[in-house]
Amino acid sequence: MAASGQIDHIAPKPILRGCRLSKMYRTESGEAVHAVDSVDLEISLNDFLCIVGPSGCGKSTLLRIMAGLEQASAGRVLYHDRPVIRPNPEIGLVFQEYSLFPWLSVLDNVALGLEFRRISKVERRRIAIDFLRIVDMVEFASAYPHELSGGMRQRVAIARSFAVNPEILLMDEPFGALDAHTRILLQKELLHIWERHKKTVLFVTHSVDEAIYLADRIIIMSARPGRIKEMIPVPMPRPRSRSNPEFGQLMDHILAGLEKEVQGLKN
Repeated sequence: MAASGQIDHIAPKPILRGCRLSKMYRTESGEAVHAVDSVDLEISLNDFLCIVGPSGCGKSTLLRIMAGLEQASAGRVLYHDRPVIRPNPEIGLVFQEYSLFPWLSVLDNVALGLEFRRISKVERRRIAIDFLRIVDMVEFASAYPHELSGGMRQRVAIARSFAVNPEILLMDEPFGALDAHTRILLQKELLHIWERHKKTVLFVTHSVDEAIYLADRIIIMSARPGRIKEMIPVPMPRPRSRSNPEFGQLMDHILAGLEKEVQGLKN
């Protein structure tokens, strides 16, 4: 009960939850691998969460389970309290591989999901053009994926994901294959779209710098089997400056935690 004159703080209700998630699988040689262990994760409306952790700790596996692309060995995923057992159109996906259809133009790639939703041709063209304009790709609307650079293809993939208006966007290392300059530009583009359209984002990255620049909260995972080791809020206002001492202090803290996990693997 709050004191007189005070208002109780009510935490926002999560829209996507992972409850005691574990994942076991076998390699082609028959070796048992424990990828994820007892992960509890709650994501609220308009959250921007980043996941970092040592290589092979199950970050991507966890994301795929949350998306309904893989089934957990134990535990469950709930979207608005309903079990997620298959991909859901309200949960959009962006991967490191651009996954554009090579036989479709940029415009048709962005509009494809809208066509599946039976939106009229005129309307889906309008929506696709709007999002291409946001990612500064409208002049390439008639081009084909093979005519674009890696950064340009990833801009198209992001535009396509936002165009279908999902409530949540799950992103698995979307900028990992890009050069440093293009990566920074796309980080800014992503934040611009996120702030404008008020989406909810769960973002996997190997880059601690990227996580601090983007996230409201950062999840640090342990070495395999992946568990949530720490959940860190990022209180710095946006846009964030990498020269801010607080930015550097947070990076040192996260890197030290990751180094402990890697050393644990060696011992």
